[in-house]
Amino acid sequence: MLNFVYWPISAILWFWHKATGFLFEPSSGISWVLAIVLLVVTIRILLFKPMLNQQRSAIKMQQLAPQMQEIKQKYKNDQQAQAMAMRQLQKEMGVNPLAGCLPVLVQMPVFIGLFHVLRSFNRTGTTGNAVGLTPEQNWTTPNYIFGVDEVQSFLLSRVFNAPLSASVGMGTDQYAAFTQPGTAADFTRMDIIIVAVPLIIISALATHFNARMSVSRTQARQASGLQARQEGVMGQQMDMMNKMMLWFFPIMILATGFLWHIGLLVYMVTNNIWTYFQQRYIFGKLDEEEARELAEKKAAKKEAQERLAPKVGQKPINPKKGGKKVSGAGTASPEEIDVNTPPSVSHLPSADAGKGQTGPASKPAPGQKPSGAKKRKRKR
Repeated sequence: MLNFVYWPISAILWFWHKATGFLFEPSSGISWVLAIVLLVVTIRILLFKPMLNQQRSAIKMQQLAPQMQEIKQKYKNDQQAQAMAMRQLQKEMGVNPLAGCLPVLVQMPVFIGLFHVLRSFNRTGTTGNAVGLTPEQNWTTPNYIFGVDEVQSFLLSRVFNAPLSASVGMGTDQYAAFTQPGTAADFTRMDIIIVAVPLIIISALATHFNARMSVSRTQARQASGLQARQEGVMGQQMDMMNKMMLWFFPIMILATGFLWHIGLLVYMVTNNIWTYFQQRYIFGKLDEEEARELAEKKAAKKEAQERLAPKVGQKPINPKKGGKKVSGAGTASPEEIDVNTPPSVSHLPSADAGKGQTGPASKPAPGQKPSGAKKRKRKR
C-alpha cells in the first residue's frame, strides 16, 4: 500500500550508505548511522522552502485574524457566505492555509517509511509484526532496493554493540538474525537499552524544547502587540495544541520509545537537532523581514506627513479670513497683503483734518480750493 514511500526512502538510504562506504567500512555502524543522518538532511533540505513559506503564511493568517473575526460576525448565520468571504480574503492577501500542512504531511510518511524499511532488515520471529522468516531465510532475502550483501552488512553493523535494527521491546527470538546463521547472538538486551534509552530521552527533551521555542515566540509577539491572541474557540484550540506540543508528544516518545529501532531513534534525534537550528534561522529571518516592513511603512507615513506639512518659513493659511494672515503693525510685504481686503482707513486723510488747529492755516495745495473761512471773509 505504501510502496511508493518505502522504495524512495530505501533508495535515499542506499545512496548515502554507498557514499559513506568510501570513507568508512560499509558494514560498520558509523557508516550506517551517517547514512541515516544524511537521509534526514536530504529530506529536510527539500522541505526547507515549504517550511519557510508555511511560517510566512502563519504570520499573515495572524495579521488577518481581526478581519476574519469581522467576517464571522457579519455572516454568522450564513456558513457558505462566510467560507466564500474567508477564501476571498485569503486569496487577496496571498495566504494558503493548506501550505502550512505540507511539511508535516511529508515528514509523517518519511517517518513511517523509515520505520518499515529498518524493521524489514530483520523479518524473523513471531512477535509483533514479524513475518516469521528463519535466520537463514532472512540472511538471503533482499530488502526493497538493498541487495543481499547490503542486508547482511546492516545486520552485522553495531552501535556500541547494539544492532541498528534492534529495539528494547524486541523478542529474543529475533536476536539470531543479527549474526551469521548458526551463530549465537553476541549482544544482550542491556546492550540495546544502553544505546536506546539515552536516544529516547534526548529525542523527548528536544521535542519539548523545540515546541517551547515556538510557543515562547508566539507569546512574546502577543505581548508586544505584533500578534493578536486568538479568542473563543480558536484560542482554546491553540492553547490545547501548545500543550500537546510541549508535553503530550514528548511523553508519547518516552512511552513508545521501547518499540523504536535504534536506527529510527537516530533519525528522531537528528531530525530534532535540525529542527532546532532551522527554527532559529527561520524565526530570525522572519523577524528581520517584519522589522524591515514596519520600517518601510513608518518611512512612507513620515514622507506623506512631510509632503502635507507647510514649508519652513511659510505662514499657514487662515481659511476663516479667506487669505493669508498679516501680522504686525508695520507695512506688510506684497506677499502678505490680501487683495480682497480694503486699505485701512488709518492711512487715508481724515475729513476733519485741520479742525481745531490754533496755528496758521496750512497753505492749500496746488489746485485745491480755499477753505470755507476764506469764502466767508470775501462776502463781508
